[in-house]
Amino acid sequence: MAWTSWAAVAVFAVVYVLIATELVHRVAAALGGAVVMLLLGATSPEHAFFSADAGIDWNVLVLLLGMMLIVAVLQRTGVFEYIAIRAAQRARGRPYRLMVLLILATGFLSAWLDNVTTVLLIAPVTILVCRRLALPVVPYLIAEVTACNIGGAATLIGDPPNIMIGSRAGLSFNDFLLHMAPIVIVLMGVLVLMARIMFRKAFRYDPEKVDALMDLRERDAIKDVRLLIVSGVVVLLVMTAFVLHTVLHLEPSVVAISGGLLLLAVSRLSAAEVVKDVEWETLAFFAGLFVMVGALVQTGVIGDLGEAAARATEGELLGTSMALTFGSVIPSAVIDNIPFVASVSPIVSEIVSAAGGMEEAGMLWWAFALGADLGGNATIIASSANVVVIGIAEREGHHISFWQFSRYGLIVTAVTVAIAGLYVWLRYFALA
Repeated sequence: MAWTSWAAVAVFAVVYVLIATELVHRVAAALGGAVVMLLLGATSPEHAFFSADAGIDWNVLVLLLGMMLIVAVLQRTGVFEYIAIRAAQRARGRPYRLMVLLILATGFLSAWLDNVTTVLLIAPVTILVCRRLALPVVPYLIAEVTACNIGGAATLIGDPPNIMIGSRAGLSFNDFLLHMAPIVIVLMGVLVLMARIMFRKAFRYDPEKVDALMDLRERDAIKDVRLLIVSGVVVLLVMTAFVLHTVLHLEPSVVAISGGLLLLAVSRLSAAEVVKDVEWETLAFFAGLFVMVGALVQTGVIGDLGEAAARATEGELLGTSMALTFGSVIPSAVIDNIPFVASVSPIVSEIVSAAGGMEEAGMLWWAFALGADLGGNATIIASSANVVVIGIAEREGHHISFWQFSRYGLIVTAVTVAIAGLYVWLRYFALA
């Protein structure tokens, strides 16, 4: 590798250590790392700001901004408080039952919406309901974001890596349902069981809090009926457009920002007040991270890693499938699964073609998707949903450290990826 490649790796490693140890705030570390990458020439302004493969993913940032605007308006209606009370009453105030309800709801929603949208809608509800029941917020947020990353793997539109894989391989929505949904259902069940053990200290039952909650009327939480109706119409339009975005030929980012600006316009709220609730720190962190990862793409570091993995398997399908499933986890955990998939999917495409095309080697795409999607649970920067949840929690006064997240995320990742590897072997080799 050229000296710029080694320099890019060194800068990324230093920034990663700073984020993991929290010696420097993650936003300052990411933006500082991006500046150093530009100064070293590991990337250029043209690539950093305008390249689809090696720069800031404006589609992700605009999607986030649009949904944050929608959530900021929705918060003023009281609907999150309403849902929180309703969910807690449905669970009878039982902490584990509540966590199961949130896990299943998050997993289901993330299959039909993108992960970021799901956590932006679910996280505020989670924080409110935990406060009502005097429960620790962090375990519930971690449980639901892991559910989000697992559930999003089920469909073409559930997780950004799936959209990129589907586009590259020519896979349909039904293809994902047929191949990915069965294992995702199993993994959701496994997560529910694991949560009972991993978060057992969080299940504190307070009879007085529960009694007070059961006496509440959820309808009293609604503060502005007119705004709720208007918001409901806009959200319904946005969600419909998300599901049909391939038919409508609209990027999810366009749908989100259009919905956010429309809702802001018809809400009659002060734009200055609403934008204060946008997670600007999260957006800045993403921008810095994209520039750094883009530098690794631009210098060829990620491509070299993918090609080395491909050569190591020598075209043997079972070995290649396992390499893609397990080998995709670490890069996805370290550099975010979106740029990783964007960089490695062309290599997978070449391997599939060389091995006989989709009919002979199509399982490689599913192995790749499972590894990349499930690897998103390992660290706080492994997926967009993780970063968003960390930002929301911090804004509400609940700090989630790198290692606090990884302590649970790595366990979930190890177990789910092991089961996914077993699934790939059974379905496409042992029982084929």
